[in-house]
Amino acid sequence: MKNVLIITYYWPPSGKASMHWPLSIAGYLPENGWQPVILTVKEDSFTQSDTSQVNSISSLIKVYRTKTYEPFSLYKKFTGKKEDDQLVASETISRSNKSISHRISLWLRMNLFIPDARIGWYSPAVKEGKNIIKEENIDAVLSIGPPHSTHLIGKRLSKKFNVPHVPVFIDPWVDIVYYKEFNRNYFTKRIDNHLEKSVLANAKAIVFVTETMKNNYVKKYVSVAEKSNVLYWGYNEKDFESITINKAKKEEQVIVHAGNIFSFQNPKQLWKQLQEEISAGNKFKIRFIGTVDSEIKKSISENNLDAYTDYAGFLPYYKMLRNICEADILLVCVSEPRHVPGKLFEYLRTGNPIIAFGNSNTEVKDILNESHAGMIFDYKESVEKFFTSYKSIKPNPPYVVKFNRKKIALQLSDLLNSI
Repeated sequence: MKNVLIITYYWPPSGKASMHWPLSIAGYLPENGWQPVILTVKEDSFTQSDTSQVNSISSLIKVYRTKTYEPFSLYKKFTGKKEDDQLVASETISRSNKSISHRISLWLRMNLFIPDARIGWYSPAVKEGKNIIKEENIDAVLSIGPPHSTHLIGKRLSKKFNVPHVPVFIDPWVDIVYYKEFNRNYFTKRIDNHLEKSVLANAKAIVFVTETMKNNYVKKYVSVAEKSNVLYWGYNEKDFESITINKAKKEEQVIVHAGNIFSFQNPKQLWKQLQEEISAGNKFKIRFIGTVDSEIKKSISENNLDAYTDYAGFLPYYKMLRNICEADILLVCVSEPRHVPGKLFEYLRTGNPIIAFGNSNTEVKDILNESHAGMIFDYKESVEKFFTSYKSIKPNPPYVVKFNRKKIALQLSDLLNSI
């Protein structure tokens, strides 16, 4: 049995969706000859907690937690929020908030926190990581980003102890989609590019969770082509085994969106079509699980859909899974061509029809076509044809099962063995 140090900012009881991939993969790795050791933070003050996932951690996995220095308590004070106020991801980067305090805090975040607002974890994590590598005889280091600060921690430990480093990119680093709306200054971008390039150069292998993101990085850094790999986000079959589904007949068709949804993911054509469907006598209900940007709420109001919309807010993971299993239609909104939302794979596992939005996103389109699970539209495209055919959508289970994280963990262990 070899030992791999997994550096992940998000770990139970964090309710962050980014936590589920490392949690599931760590659980399956021992079956494939790799014993995971986890390095994470003592407390993630930004995201809501979800204690339902704590029991999912195997007692055989050692978890080391360190302090971190986050700027969010200062952000709350500066913007006039209370200490116990829950921060909303879409609000912290909102362009519609024109207050001076928000605009200043946004500029500071985008230009002074490099590569991200979790850089305060770097020193405590490196210090603890050195002790872990000595005590646990670590054979490889795996870092999960974002936050991409974790990759800097992984690189530092890798160089210090000559241990192979494998960064996992859930999202792009320097040109992540929401950076495009902000003017990061020249020096910030130059430093960030240097850090990204140094991590990729040091890495023994690199994992991307989408094929399009991998191709984008290979085009940007030709030298990483041979060590770049794709392991999809996937879903955990074990999580679905514990879900009890209520099959009682509903009066209306329920459309569910799970996860945070930002202003740049606003499917305006869907709201327009739903207004027409309801006016024609068809019964629909929209349910959001997670945070919803104010611009999207405004669009829903403009289409007279407030009475048909339920903002459920954050729900524990298993309640979220039950909601998507019981839904009639599942909504997924893609940020950009490199983005394949993690929720898409859990959606696929439910077998429920999926309506997706994403401009020029061929990867999501191919997944939906090959799985026969739904349809994708550009954000300005009419979605009328979905509502005339969605009840006939029948997914292809043999295709979907390849995204089971048990299979993905086997692929990762083979990759670790190869380095």
